[in-house]
Amino acid sequence: MGDDHSTARPLRVDARRNRERVLQIAQEALASDGLTISFDEIARRAGFGVGTVYRHFPTREALFEAVLLGRMERFVADARALATAEDPGRAFFGWFRAVVEQASANQALCDMLEGGQGPAFRSGTALEADFAAALGRLLQRAQRGGAVRADLVTEDVLDLLRGCLTAERRARARGGGVPMAEVVCDGMRAHRG
Repeated sequence: MGDDHSTARPLRVDARRNRERVLQIAQEALASDGLTISFDEIARRAGFGVGTVYRHFPTREALFEAVLLGRMERFVADARALATAEDPGRAFFGWFRAVVEQASANQALCDMLEGGQGPAFRSGTALEADFAAALGRLLQRAQRGGAVRADLVTEDVLDLLRGCLTAERRARARGGGVPMAEVVCDGMRAHRG
């Protein structure tokens, strides 16, 4: 995507160190402050001038992509890897809980998943389609295995995931002890009667 340095000449050691520092600070800032964080603030926290940030990442979107795209791609890769798990219900619920746990601790990931914000996860992008497709495969297998309610579709689960992120963040902020992902997963389970 926007951060391909494969054809550029290698960075000097100090430039590489600066780039890594910008990425580290951006990752921390995005996790705590979300997608509203400015280049100026990232530069300030990193101890650099804003020009240093721009030298490595010509746009805010390029920086955010470098930080967030890999995490979203790992969610997709994890779902794909679980698509052939022996216990499809366990795979589906485990993946759902893991996404909620990891994303709810990162404001920028929440912003991307909850509202389709951010360069890598806007409505209609390949990453959004890959995420939904990987989730859909897990869901269908878990439904065929009798672990998940048959009346749910992928879009329902995406909505539940988004709502769960908000609920989990709010519960953490007030010191709540019940993991919201567990509550939502219980509601998605097939009821045997």
